[in-house]
Amino acid sequence: MKEYRRRVLDKMLLDRLEAKGAVVLEGPKWCGKTTTALQVARSVLRMDDPARRDSNIQMSEIDPQRLLQGEVPRLIDEWQIAPKLWDAARYEIDSRGEEGQFIFTGSSVPVESEEITHSGTGRFTWLKMRPMSLAESGESTGEVSLSELFKAPERIEGVNPIEIDELAYLICRGGWPRAVGMKEKPALEQAFDYYEAVVRSDINRADGVQKNPERVKKLMRSYARNQGAQVAYTVLRDDIAANDTDSISEDTVASYVNALKKIFVVEDMSAWNPNLRSKTAIRTADTRYFTDPSIAVAALGIGPKDLVNDLETLGLLFEALCVRDLRVYAESAGGEVLHYRDKSGLECDAVIHLGDGSYGLTEIKLGGNRLIEEGAKNLITLSEKIDTSRMKKASFMMVVTGVGDFAYRRPDGVYVVPIGCLKE
Repeated sequence: MKEYRRRVLDKMLLDRLEAKGAVVLEGPKWCGKTTTALQVARSVLRMDDPARRDSNIQMSEIDPQRLLQGEVPRLIDEWQIAPKLWDAARYEIDSRGEEGQFIFTGSSVPVESEEITHSGTGRFTWLKMRPMSLAESGESTGEVSLSELFKAPERIEGVNPIEIDELAYLICRGGWPRAVGMKEKPALEQAFDYYEAVVRSDINRADGVQKNPERVKKLMRSYARNQGAQVAYTVLRDDIAANDTDSISEDTVASYVNALKKIFVVEDMSAWNPNLRSKTAIRTADTRYFTDPSIAVAALGIGPKDLVNDLETLGLLFEALCVRDLRVYAESAGGEVLHYRDKSGLECDAVIHLGDGSYGLTEIKLGGNRLIEEGAKNLITLSEKIDTSRMKKASFMMVVTGVGDFAYRRPDGVYVVPIGCLKE
């Protein structure tokens, strides 16, 4: 049995259990939800256990409270298989009058069901788990803390252990806990297995509608080509139609994308809307991302050598890896990651925005002095546009790089941080 690797979510889970009757731990399959929940659970109900699945579902119809009995916190794994457990848990929480009763884990949002009559407000709290960041999988040294950057340190230090070949491998391997520590060949196969499961069956679980596997593949391939872009469903539709003998409607594309969101394969990024000194029009479309860059790799059918030989695609998928890691690190500080772009073309790849209104501006560049200089210039230009009489000044500006030897603070105050040095 593999040794448990610390997850950023560990402390957050404990904190939430102290605050609410139940924690709903959501995220894609294979990202480690059950393993993490088992570190604190005192009893377990596995709804997807093949030996007991049918009897558990039957019991959830007859007497759901019986399935909830056990030492607390009680883990209800893949709870969406029996939606009636939701209202039963809500009733139990009210009856017991204590916090930390249940952990619900699930790899899909349940299909709309009349069996769920209560939202869970006041009793449930939600946590989203993602595949491992590089700090969690042990590839980042963790010498630079994202949360510490909000204190604007005068000096940062870090040595990047990741060369370009390893970076390409880490993008292709992804953050799947099962793949971490494996030899290269089987590790790389994990993302392809995940992709095949999504195409063949998992996407159909999201809404109970059978989908054409070939069209799912074409959509995911189009999504992979548009990582980090603000493209409409019409663009995805036209891209798919160019390689499909049959026509496909925009509504069909939207339904497929929504199904991928429900099983946490896709996690688009919302736009940031700051107060600006000028009346610059800000683009508000979401930016397209998979929850892990390895899904894009699998959809495109490529590997590490392909990325090293195609630096444009490597840069595109490196950005997706950074977004995954920044989301993990930002969430631990109670923040979210947003995207900025205005009609003039000025862009900021990632804005880490905290609940108290503090924020950091981040550009993502594969590496090289020219790209770092370009990223720093963009950040400074954006920071000068912000009306600091109506909102806070940026806590920090950072260029995250893939290659490059060191983490450091530039004379203009912009931090340059290799992703191999960053942590929460």
